[in-house]
Amino acid sequence: MTTTIYFSSNRLGEVTDNQLQRVLDRFDLGRLLSSEKTAEGVMGQTLYISSTAGQFVLKGNPLFSGQWVEERYMVEQLHRRTSIPVPAPYLVDDTEDIFGWSYAIMPRLYGEHIHTLEPQAKLTSLDKQQIAEKLAVALLELHSWKVKNSGELDTATLAIRPFEISYQAWLYARIRYWLEDAQKYSDITAQDLEWVEEMLEGSRQAFDQLEAAAFVMGDFKPQNVLVQNGENGWRISGLFDFTTAYFGDGVADLPKITTMYLENGEKELAQHFLAVYFKGMNAKEGFMERFRVHMLHQQILNWGCAKAMKQVTWDDKLSFAEWAQTFTDVDIFKSWADHSNI
Repeated sequence: MTTTIYFSSNRLGEVTDNQLQRVLDRFDLGRLLSSEKTAEGVMGQTLYISSTAGQFVLKGNPLFSGQWVEERYMVEQLHRRTSIPVPAPYLVDDTEDIFGWSYAIMPRLYGEHIHTLEPQAKLTSLDKQQIAEKLAVALLELHSWKVKNSGELDTATLAIRPFEISYQAWLYARIRYWLEDAQKYSDITAQDLEWVEEMLEGSRQAFDQLEAAAFVMGDFKPQNVLVQNGENGWRISGLFDFTTAYFGDGVADLPKITTMYLENGEKELAQHFLAVYFKGMNAKEGFMERFRVHMLHQQILNWGCAKAMKQVTWDDKLSFAEWAQTFTDVDIFKSWADHSNI
C-alpha cells in the first residue's frame, strides 16, 4: 500500500484495561501490568503494553484492507531473510469483537531513535559515522531480497502484483500526482514544472536499465529505526512499520535518512551514508540519476505537507525548484561521487 499519505490521528480512540486484558488472554500473553501510547506513532495506531509475559506493541484499526496481511508477510520474510531485528512474531486478530476493529500484537523492540539520541547520548563524530554506516548496511541487507518483477504485494494471493506498465511509469506518475496536489497549497510555477520534467526525462534510461526488483521499505526514516550501543559498537536494534513496502529500486529508501543529515547540517554524514551504500550495492549504473529522482519525489512530499499544514521551516519566498535543488544538486555529493566514478 504505497499510494496514500495519512496525516497524524488517534485511530485507537479510548482503549480500556479490560479490552487489553482480553487481547492478552486471546494470545496467552499474561496479565496486564500497564499500557501507554507510543511516542513516535504518527498514525495513532500503536500502544505499548506491559504484561507478566513481556513487553508488546498493539497496532489497531487498520488504515486499509489487508494492512495486517501485508505487514505480517513483510515481517515474516525479513525475519527469515535478514539479521535485522523486526517485530516477530507478528500476531493478528481479524475479529472485531474486542475493539470494533481488527488489530495486531507484536514484541516491543528496544533502542533509541537516531533523531532523539542527542544531546543525552553525547555522540562523538565516530559514533555518528558508525551509525550512518549501520543504516547503510541495513538497507543493503533489506535490498538483497530480490524478486523478478517490480510491484506491490497482492494481499489476497501473497504474490507480487506487477505495476501496470512499468516501475518507471508508476514512479513518475506518483511524482506528477503529488506535484499537482502540492499546487493546491502552494505556488508551483511553470519553471518548477519544467525543471521537474527535465530531471525525469534525463533519468528515464537509468530506470529502464534496472533488471531485478528489490524490496523497498518505502518509509526508512529515523522514526522507524532503533539503534543501540554495545560492546561491539552501534547496531540496528529494531526496524518496523512496513505499511508502504513494495518492490522496485532500493535507492528509493535513501532520501529520508539523507534528508535528515542535510537538514541537520551534517553533509559529511550524508555523504558517508551514501558512499557506504553505493560501495555495497550491485546496480551501480545510473545510481545518481535514480537517486536524484527519488530525492525529488521525497521533497515534493515534504514541500506539499509543510505547505498544507503551514509548517514551512525554510525561506517561504523560495520557489519549489530553488528549494528542492538544495537536496537534489549533485554537487552536494561531489566529494564521494567523483571518487566512486558514478
